[in-house]
Amino acid sequence: MARLKQVTGTKTDASLSSALQISPQTLSSWKGRDSTPYSLCVEIAQTRGISLDWLLLGEGPILRQTVTDSSEANQESTTRENTILALWRLLDENDRCAIQNALEEKQRLRDMELRLSEMAAILATLKPVNET
Repeated sequence: MARLKQVTGTKTDASLSSALQISPQTLSSWKGRDSTPYSLCVEIAQTRGISLDWLLLGEGPILRQTVTDSSEANQESTTRENTILALWRLLDENDRCAIQNALEEKQRLRDMELRLSEMAAILATLKPVNET
């Protein structure tokens, strides 16, 4: 249950049951039996890119290892993106907003640096006027 809460970004049983779209009584029953339906775990693991071993047993990496037919660099990029996405899903809304703001600011700074570099190149091509 703790790992399900982590994956869904919930903290209470009530919010977990809501996130899983089940009744609180169903969740309570699962807790009482110390058992969660395997099919639900498989579905969550597939849709969120989570390792089923980690979700069920708490073993291994959180993220499922993806295998693609593309090049190694592309696979590395996909794995990195899946990792970022899975970690993003674990954050609360305030943390997501803070990260988004930081990324937008970083992009704004890159744009400004590019414009500054372009202006410096233009200035370097201008010949100084000699006053006599």
